[in-house]
Amino acid sequence: MPWDPPAFRGAPTAGVAAGGGLPGEIDYRLARQSLISEYRKGRLARHEVCDAQPELLRAARNVGEESSRTCPICEEANVVLVSYVFGPRMPAHGRCITTRTELQKLSRSAGVDLACYVVEVCPGCRWNHLARTFLVPATTNRRRSAPSA
Repeated sequence: MPWDPPAFRGAPTAGVAAGGGLPGEIDYRLARQSLISEYRKGRLARHEVCDAQPELLRAARNVGEESSRTCPICEEANVVLVSYVFGPRMPAHGRCITTRTELQKLSRSAGVDLACYVVEVCPGCRWNHLARTFLVPATTNRRRSAPSA
């Protein structure tokens, strides 16, 4: 069953058609499934797949959006989705965003395309995996001025 990133159901900004996938979108479900399969076969230890950094765990606990998916490793908690945006004039570590509105404001203020990364995190066992990435096209907030006579 496919799932959407936090607060970005459908298109992230105006002008992008919902339902047909986003331009520049990369989905990492196959890589995720391969990693889980290797873990379940005993080829990877739990500490190798449950290695979320403290800052990612903090973001998951405080601003992430809980999904309906159970953690594939501990199977005790639902994973949380955390989104980061990267682009010019952004911090090197990106900016954690929590709403579609915040994403739209960033795309307007930056004036350039941004890259959004959605990570799934289990706050319980520290599982984390990049779920998908997509481009956020630059938008402008210019109003048309009335033609002069």
